[in-house]
Amino acid sequence: MPIPLVNSIASWFLKKRFHQMELFLKYPNEVQRELLHVLLETAKNTEFGKKYDFASIRNYEEFRERVPVRSYEEYESMIERSRLGENNIFWPSTIKWFAKSSGTTSAKSKFIPVSQESLEDCHFAAGKDLLCMYLNNNEGSQLFTGKSLRLGGSKELYKENGTSFGDLSAIIIDNMPFWADFSSTPSSEISLMSDWEHKMKAIVNETIQENVTSLAGVPSWMLVLLNEVLEATGKENLFEIWNNLEVYFHGGVSFEPYKDQYTKILPKNTFKYYEIYNASEGFFAIQDLNDSSELLLMLDYGIFYEFIPMDTHGAPDEKVIPLSEVEIGKNYAVVITTNAGLWRYKIGDTVRFTSVSPYRVKVSGRTKHHINVFGEELIIENAEEALRKATKVTNSEIVDYTVAPIFMKGKEKGAHEWVIEFKKAPENLEEFGRILDQNLQCVNSDYEAKRYNNTTLTILKIRQAREGLFYDWLKMKDKLGGQHKIPRLSNKRTYIDELLILNEVNSFSS
Repeated sequence: MPIPLVNSIASWFLKKRFHQMELFLKYPNEVQRELLHVLLETAKNTEFGKKYDFASIRNYEEFRERVPVRSYEEYESMIERSRLGENNIFWPSTIKWFAKSSGTTSAKSKFIPVSQESLEDCHFAAGKDLLCMYLNNNEGSQLFTGKSLRLGGSKELYKENGTSFGDLSAIIIDNMPFWADFSSTPSSEISLMSDWEHKMKAIVNETIQENVTSLAGVPSWMLVLLNEVLEATGKENLFEIWNNLEVYFHGGVSFEPYKDQYTKILPKNTFKYYEIYNASEGFFAIQDLNDSSELLLMLDYGIFYEFIPMDTHGAPDEKVIPLSEVEIGKNYAVVITTNAGLWRYKIGDTVRFTSVSPYRVKVSGRTKHHINVFGEELIIENAEEALRKATKVTNSEIVDYTVAPIFMKGKEKGAHEWVIEFKKAPENLEEFGRILDQNLQCVNSDYEAKRYNNTTLTILKIRQAREGLFYDWLKMKDKLGGQHKIPRLSNKRTYIDELLILNEVNSFSS
């Protein structure tokens, strides 16, 4: 398709979409209330809708009182029935696809329903909006003169009982419209390869021949791929290979630990980074401004939002509030109701609102991934901010990390233990730990209070991981690929103890 025609179509869609977006930007809470009504009306004759009498629910208050909040485990039996081919259980249209997700901690797989409506009105709509926002902010963009290098999950789509399951990225690629596939690299055949290590080599071989103008994928795994591209070509930076490269669309894990490494291989000041917030359950938010770390919450993708203040999360008096009641600066667990039949579903993420007009968020962590053994309330956002400052001061770079508590024994105080794999290690590991500890106290007052005069916590301990440790750990658990992540923080020592044992043996991959 000629580039001028593509740009013309993009311009037309941009104007049309911005007119639609004006509604939820100007009347966000009204849009959400109307969306809830549409979802209830659509599903009122499903098994789930009849159980809770959706037809008689008149407002949000009745919805909140009548329908309980659920975790995946409480949904699992219904999802399994749907996977076996039953219809009209929790959503009226046939569910053909299930996004397989093992999360970051459990070996047990989750199968998240993906309806035709969620695929088109959420995931695909978000992809279009992301491009529209980027083009609107960068009028001179040459994005469509080349291709987008996409790095998705490593699983194939498997047919089972008339339904399909696989990584969300595989489902999206398998159903992608022709124009999107035409403008992407590698080919769908390579993108859907199941063997991650062979797939990476195939991607390198194919993409170095293309005119790549954008990148899309999880920062940790994309960095592995890009370093392999540089090694294969003998080049020092990516612009020597792809001169027209202009933007990286990223999400899945925090970008902060990898930012400096990307800057080194993408040294142009004009290069852009755009963050997205999506998951198997839906596409939630998009960076809508250049050089911003805030994400615009998208309110018309068929997802109704509720939030649990983290200071009540899991408590007997747990409080659930609608979007209209959130406050800036507070941490909330996210609860969603979707056009794939997830009703008041806890996705396990936490967000912090940076603005309520419009609603903008930053992803602050996971409900299960924090450390609060000693009352320190350490969340991923705190850890990565302190880590970023420590690496900058010590001129070091990291590959991956995880943190767990050292429990009190007798008169011994507790502490936090960090296992860190460095790409460039600090000259003095003890000094690095001291700086990291100081910065954790600066960003988290609860941690600072527990560290005061070593009252409860002593200074953190750093264990330097051998090269390839985290990669080997994921490979051992059959979790290589773009949608698998290292558990950053844990209240238990399960993961860190496994890593410490593996750290003492030869490389698993060798």
